[in-house]
Amino acid sequence: MLTVDIHTHILPETWPDLKDRYGYDGWVQIDHFGNDKARLIRDGHVFREVEPNLWDASFRLEECDKKGVDVQVLSTVPVMFSYWAQAKDALDLSRLLNDDLQAVVSTTPNRFVGLGTLPMQDTDFAIQELERCVGDLQLPGIQIGTNINGKNLSNPSLFPVFEAASDLGAAIFIHPWDMMAEEEMQQYWLPWLVGMPAETSRAICSLIFSGVLEKLPNLRVAFAHGGGSFPATAGRVSHGFKVRPDLCAVDNAVDPVDYLGKFWVDSLVHDADAFEFLLKKVGGNNIMLGSDYPFPLGEDVPGELLRSIDAISDETKHKIFGSNAFDWLGISSDGFIA
Repeated sequence: MLTVDIHTHILPETWPDLKDRYGYDGWVQIDHFGNDKARLIRDGHVFREVEPNLWDASFRLEECDKKGVDVQVLSTVPVMFSYWAQAKDALDLSRLLNDDLQAVVSTTPNRFVGLGTLPMQDTDFAIQELERCVGDLQLPGIQIGTNINGKNLSNPSLFPVFEAASDLGAAIFIHPWDMMAEEEMQQYWLPWLVGMPAETSRAICSLIFSGVLEKLPNLRVAFAHGGGSFPATAGRVSHGFKVRPDLCAVDNAVDPVDYLGKFWVDSLVHDADAFEFLLKKVGGNNIMLGSDYPFPLGEDVPGELLRSIDAISDETKHKIFGSNAFDWLGISSDGFIA
């Protein structure tokens, strides 16, 4: 059985000085210092300290072997989305990141799969880079954020990107970022603990209520962190849809709960009871192993929680650990090494 971790992040070891390249502030830089450590720095402030497993593919594979992961699906760190930037510059950075990602995949194609990033603030540029990712770089999908500069994913300007992904057969991984009300909850790491689950529910509801998932039934979309708060609040969302159709059913007449099982989520919920609830809501065909490697809010040993739950059948575990990922990605498991 192949073990596939669909939620892992990677960056190049180095990249150009982006302020110098584009002429203005706001960009993330990487600063390497002693003992194989580095800092991600934005406008002079440390965003995060990181280790070689973020950029060193050999180091990463050693950790995979120790922790029983056969295949990693790689995507950039969301802080690099840069949707706030001038579109032409975000396109240039997306190309830089995607080229590096493809180079890592090409060195070990039996262990790595890549998801590209797009300059989502410009629809034409986003589609252009999506086509390059799928065509030239042979990446099976992309990663995008839960909102684009405050615009929900229901915004009509974004629909052509989803339509292009559906037409190209590209999988989409939606990761929370730029969390709502972040400025109002700076203490206690609340943007990550409270904001991220809400952001993911925001994205799911936006795609459902706007009719994107209804109009594009072949679109293969996955959401990080077990779908955030959506599975636990789906009943409330459905009730609101029924009692206030004048507000909720204006673009799509389908009950939101009907979409449970029509999109994918990763397994990263950190709690056995929550996982069993997620399985009941979403189904065994639509959950995939995801660890958020290599960051501390992730699962240190990918799949450890799932392995500990005796009530889940081996057949279902087999799907979650491997085969569901290939269904979502739209690729064959042939050529990958267990």
